[in-house]
Amino acid sequence: MGGRSRSGSVSGNRKGLQRFLNLSPWDADELLVVNREYAMEHLASPRGILVADPTGFEKKGTKSVGTQRQYSGTLGRIDNCQIATFLAYVTPKRDRVLIDRRLYLPDQSWMADPARCAEAGVPPQVTFKTRPAQVQEMIEAALQAGVPFAWFTADEEFGQNPGLRAYLEHRDIPYVMAVPKTTRFVDPNGTTVQLDELVKRLRPTAWQRRACGIGSKGYRVYDWALTDSADPDHQYLLRRSIDTGELSYYHCYNPNHARFAELVNVAGARWPIEACFGAGKNEVGLDHYQVRTWDAWHRHITLSMLAHTFLAVTAHTAKKGDPHPPRSQPNPTIHPSGQPNQNPPHPSTDS
Repeated sequence: MGGRSRSGSVSGNRKGLQRFLNLSPWDADELLVVNREYAMEHLASPRGILVADPTGFEKKGTKSVGTQRQYSGTLGRIDNCQIATFLAYVTPKRDRVLIDRRLYLPDQSWMADPARCAEAGVPPQVTFKTRPAQVQEMIEAALQAGVPFAWFTADEEFGQNPGLRAYLEHRDIPYVMAVPKTTRFVDPNGTTVQLDELVKRLRPTAWQRRACGIGSKGYRVYDWALTDSADPDHQYLLRRSIDTGELSYYHCYNPNHARFAELVNVAGARWPIEACFGAGKNEVGLDHYQVRTWDAWHRHITLSMLAHTFLAVTAHTAKKGDPHPPRSQPNPTIHPSGQPNQNPPHPSTDS
């Protein structure tokens, strides 16, 4: 050992890691449970928000599981990449962690090719799932695990999906999700209106300037307006940039009639998952892997998620001034709650 070179040691470490990810007999889904329960031990809140979003992983070649030429918002272009859908947990103080993940397998290029799936180690019981369907699975898993939360939010890809919206409403989960400007709905007068046409008719007094969170450049401040629909449980939130005038639109399922400020707060909770992706890729190697198979991908991603959760919990504990810092080894037996959150609370924060 004394004569071993540094380069040889690094090479040995890499080989050891590859063996650990590819060959060792351990279950990444069990580690995922450890990650979720560790996060809930320190961050659980009845006012928590679940956030879903996909992210892309640029790849070379065609052997890595799920890889094809496809559009990635992360890359901002169509490229050869993998895409995974993640579920994040965001606290009222904007602590945030990733608690679940699903690798997206394209239907035609992967699921329709059993031999290709088998070569990449995809279990035969895995079937094609759209990204909204993957999100539904992850939310259901969170409910079954007793993860406490009050809201769900996501971008336009999920907000315009009727199946996901129906599932959330059936499960009594309030949401604020982005929708296209061409979204049509029936207003309280019984008239069908389109969002981008409605915004032209709003009076100047309909807009309120509010912050919806803090970004890298300070508070995220926009002008916001809220309009009712014929269904009192459904509203539409409009956001306007104070710099460019750019408009965004949100469908709100608000059965508990939370106030305006709460809806704005939930809409702003989508950005923290982007921060999770940034920290995950820059600090804990979320996208730094050289694995191709189904099991190895899930193992690497889950290990990175756990490392990110540890950093988030450490930062949260330091912020609180807790004299008892988090354990370096998460406890897999700790559970935040014994019952699913069937009727989450909705405190108003309007002032």
